[in-house]
Amino acid sequence: MTVTETASPATAPAPLPPLAARARSTGGSAVREILAVTARPEVINFAGGLPAPELFDAEGIAAAYRAVFAEAPARALQYSTTEGEPALRAALAARTTARGLATDPDDLLVTTGSQQALSLLATALLEPGDTVLVESPCYLAALQAFGFAGARVVAVPGDEDGMDPVALEELVLRERPKLLYTVPTFQNPTGRTMSAARRAAVAEVAGRCGLWIVEDDPYGELRFEGERVPWIASYDGARDRTVLLGSFSKVMAPGLRLGWLRAPAALRRACAVAKQAADLHTPTVNQLAAARYLADRDLDAHVARVAAAYGTRRDAMLAGLADALPAGSAWTRPEGGMFLWARLPERYDTTALLPEVVRHDVAYVPGAPFHAGEPDRATLRLCFVTQTPEQIAEGLRRLGAALREATPEA
Repeated sequence: MTVTETASPATAPAPLPPLAARARSTGGSAVREILAVTARPEVINFAGGLPAPELFDAEGIAAAYRAVFAEAPARALQYSTTEGEPALRAALAARTTARGLATDPDDLLVTTGSQQALSLLATALLEPGDTVLVESPCYLAALQAFGFAGARVVAVPGDEDGMDPVALEELVLRERPKLLYTVPTFQNPTGRTMSAARRAAVAEVAGRCGLWIVEDDPYGELRFEGERVPWIASYDGARDRTVLLGSFSKVMAPGLRLGWLRAPAALRRACAVAKQAADLHTPTVNQLAAARYLADRDLDAHVARVAAAYGTRRDAMLAGLADALPAGSAWTRPEGGMFLWARLPERYDTTALLPEVVRHDVAYVPGAPFHAGEPDRATLRLCFVTQTPEQIAEGLRRLGAALREATPEA
């Protein structure tokens, strides 16, 4: 006898567990989304934060890699310590000490770009709901890192000289934050530099009120005008509570993904444990190549050449802004770095205007995403280092034409 079996109806698969709340609540980078839209080669892109690739010392870096593979291939391709290769840490310590902050190799942790340093610090210091103080406006990827950690981010008011120390102290006393994050030299996005007096005042507030300072310095060596201002970490009140972040991304090459943090011992150890959980260690071959480059080449001379070129490009942008931007606009005049910040008259919304601007084959970054609090929608960031002076002039001509066509009613 044949038995006929009846197939049971398919059972619908159960839904998967949701993403973590931090993944659902933290958005992507507005800058990277804009770069994806403006990737067409005909677009003159003032939106990116990319160093000029034609100024990379490609041959010097390639020679360093060749030397590493010729002399120590097994070591270059092997696992390394979490803290970083001793030769690189020694070279970084020597460079930091020469710039006025006595540093031992053991004070440093090598990271996979300084962005990883921010993530490690967020992991080591922040519980969900903790408060972080930032500048206004603030480096966008720092807002991402702190937001992803579940922190509550509060902006400190400031002006052309940096954050207001009186307002800082009031916020520290009221909000009881874990840390203050700042890019005091050639800040991203504004290009501003915090004055020495403000740095001393910030250090004093941190020491008296109990506060970690995270001092991010990816641009400080790219000075083409004025005098160097000491790190906040060098002031007496801040020595035991400041984490100094550095990077080769803007002075050597971002593709190396090499950064570092200098921190007090207990916090540095906590960051090392967090790094072990993240990636074990930064790629050995890249560390050894960077150490060899520092031994064989004059990085300071290379940076001076890059800074001189950037200064010329900044001047080209400053020369064209008055014609490109509407009457009543204002902008910063950075002494170094890669960016300047502009504010259009109140009636302009740079986010709403961007699609029209991109149709003219030019791009900027609207200022709104850089604000932790209420955004100033009339602001925008311009990067002046990736294009030649001639390209900058043409890009500003296109920007001016786009803004004139899209000018809102007064």
